[in-house]
Amino acid sequence: MNMKKWLMMLMAVMTGAMTQAQTTPMVLGDNHAMMRLQNQGKKYLLLPVQEKEENAHIAVLDSKNEMVKRLNVRLAVDKADYYVPFEIGKAQLLDITFQNDRRTTGAIKDFICWKEMKYSDTFDTANRERFRPLYHHTPEYGWMNDPNGMFYKDGVWHLYYQYNPYGSQWENMTWGHSTSSDLVHWQAQPLAIESDWLGAIFSGSAIVIAPPTAPEGASIENATTIVPPSGGEEGAMVIAMYTSAGSAQTQSIAYSADGGRTFTKYAGNPVITYNAPDFRDPKVFWHEQTKRWIVVLAVGQEVQFYSSANLKEWKYESSFGREYGNHDGVWECPDMLCFGEKWVLLLNINPGGPFGGSATQYFVGQYDGHKFVCEDSPSETKWMDYGKDHYATVTFHNAPEGRIVALPWMSNWQYANQVPTQQFRSANGLPRDLGLKTVGGETYLTSTPSKELLALRGKKVKQPTEACEIVVDVKGSAVITLSNAKGEQVTMRYDAQKLTFSMDRTKSGDVSFSEAFPCETVAPTYGTIRQLRLFIDRCSIEAFDAEGKMVMTNLVFPSEPYNNIKVKGGKASVYEVKSEK
Repeated sequence: MNMKKWLMMLMAVMTGAMTQAQTTPMVLGDNHAMMRLQNQGKKYLLLPVQEKEENAHIAVLDSKNEMVKRLNVRLAVDKADYYVPFEIGKAQLLDITFQNDRRTTGAIKDFICWKEMKYSDTFDTANRERFRPLYHHTPEYGWMNDPNGMFYKDGVWHLYYQYNPYGSQWENMTWGHSTSSDLVHWQAQPLAIESDWLGAIFSGSAIVIAPPTAPEGASIENATTIVPPSGGEEGAMVIAMYTSAGSAQTQSIAYSADGGRTFTKYAGNPVITYNAPDFRDPKVFWHEQTKRWIVVLAVGQEVQFYSSANLKEWKYESSFGREYGNHDGVWECPDMLCFGEKWVLLLNINPGGPFGGSATQYFVGQYDGHKFVCEDSPSETKWMDYGKDHYATVTFHNAPEGRIVALPWMSNWQYANQVPTQQFRSANGLPRDLGLKTVGGETYLTSTPSKELLALRGKKVKQPTEACEIVVDVKGSAVITLSNAKGEQVTMRYDAQKLTFSMDRTKSGDVSFSEAFPCETVAPTYGTIRQLRLFIDRCSIEAFDAEGKMVMTNLVFPSEPYNNIKVKGGKASVYEVKSEK
């Protein structure tokens, strides 16, 4: 077959899968246009995105001119950076309002988005990013931030997350969904919960419940009592509680009868309201002693506790935090962890982190189902991770073996929208098992890499690779330097006298996208470190004290992988990571 005939056949195949929209917009003003869809039976309209542009506000109308969806997309004006899929469904007409200035962007009719829109039955999610991690969870495309609604059921770990399906910067918050059988390899699932007229779907949590009891049969809508499963019950359901973020922030619930794959929103939403601009991120848990569901909510710079028998009617119990911990930013994404007699309140804050931007603090104390009493000094701030890129950390509900397994968002709000990727933005940090340790009469949270990560460890190699685990046995103070042939390096130091560990990424590679990115982070070690476990994955370094006393999570963007390691004061063993099952 000659080349010309081959190219003609290829063009025919491509035309069958994707066609240009070839639509002339109905221009209604300098900033307003409509576009009628002519999808020719295709599933998607591929929208061209140009990240430097402002969001265009799109109202999606059906055949009766009723609005079925709203979305904000940075539609391309003169250059398409990438494409995002809009599933057409019942959509017939797009009513689009731009934020452009005609004097600098030109006339709407000349915008390149009209020529670049494509109809397609498929959307290519094959990786196009050299900084996409090999063994950390990432969305297939688009923006991701806080982990949401995590739970374990029937051998499957469920991870929901704040997601923008229409661009790789924060917007259009929905719950994305991924599942895993081993806490390491993740499978993308369809969108779980999308926005409605109460607002966008902000962060929240999910719980596994027993089949609900009600006078008229098993139903969330009319259930008078809802309790956790007692073990092996058929019909166990999942309830998600989340923030509806519209003109106000209120709390809503949705229920799933298929194990968390699809959700139905409760007809009586919202279930909790409050007169405060920042009122969000509900974390629901069962309190065994009082036989009640408890939700802890972030409210400005405090948390509030509410109790309920049926997850629909809530009673205010108490507040905590006005005089405790760090108050340099808004409190977000709380979580309550029970370690027998002691409880830990996780509390994420932005800004206010130890090295700028966002971070996770925590408080140790007692909780009786009504009030949290902190044992820490009010002026003390305990940080869960001393890296720059550890935020929105929450735990899985119903984790097996009584474990408390946490998962962070691996970025920082100072530069999360600007990191040098486009197909996707942001990953989750590695899963970590949490515990408690007493040092000098004080109780601290410990974080160790979850045991499932051992399955990633491959053969021992001489030098680091783009995805590897490095185990460093140290004797006294130590200096560990990762570097490449471009002169880029990350230097880590353990000071056995001062009991500190530091990581310097000022020369780590691309640091140009934000003045806040190049930095050195320093952590107390709360005792002697004998072994470090370093997890390297294309754009990140996570350093764990093997006993869990210290953890540090930092992003890096080297122009080529670090392939050299030097250790002074210790011995390193480098292991390949098996990223595939």
